[in-house]
Amino acid sequence: MTAAVQPFNDGSLDPPVRGFLHRPEHGSGGGLVLAHGAGSNSNSPLLITVACAFTSVGLTALRCDLPFRQTRSYGPPRPGGAERDRDGLRNAVAALKKLGCGPIVLGGHSYGGRQATMLCAGEPDLVAGLLLLSYPLHPPRKPEQLRVQHLPQLQVPALFVHGTRDPFGSIEEMEAALKMIPAKTELLRVEGAGHDLGFKAKAMPEELVGGVVQAFQSFFGTMNP
Repeated sequence: MTAAVQPFNDGSLDPPVRGFLHRPEHGSGGGLVLAHGAGSNSNSPLLITVACAFTSVGLTALRCDLPFRQTRSYGPPRPGGAERDRDGLRNAVAALKKLGCGPIVLGGHSYGGRQATMLCAGEPDLVAGLLLLSYPLHPPRKPEQLRVQHLPQLQVPALFVHGTRDPFGSIEEMEAALKMIPAKTELLRVEGAGHDLGFKAKAMPEELVGGVVQAFQSFFGTMNP
């Protein structure tokens, strides 16, 4: 299935929604928002590859720059800015809905995924589900600093994709964290992968991309309206 990719900018919202829109030639109606990690942006090769993979099965995908990245082209998020980043995710979902997409899954890599879970813990009806790539359960080598306080309030189905060598959380730690979530969850483990999910210089392994899409379709079922 062929897809068109074009820059996307909706300045009518505050914060604005900026990024790239992938539209399939024949879509299911479903949509996917993808947010980047703390050190990246919407042009992350990981997000591009994932967006293309899901567009190939009929979803409209929006990979967006979080508000902190729209303000600064490099560097991590600043303390106190996370709430505005969550506002940006909410607006990205709204932008897809304005295009007629639905149901919508909200996804992200690392920081982007964590902010998505925090947003949905307080707004359970915002989206149909979550796709979380390398959830940053704790800082590397600091397993006591768990980022799980909001998980017991998460009522949205969530598919986690996590490498077995991710320093931000082991598979065992992730399994324990998922037990805190009352909603339906699934953990797709990626053998031998770190926080980048095996993504290196130029291309995400095709086998991994196919596995993520297959797990997504099995977990969420049809994405028809």
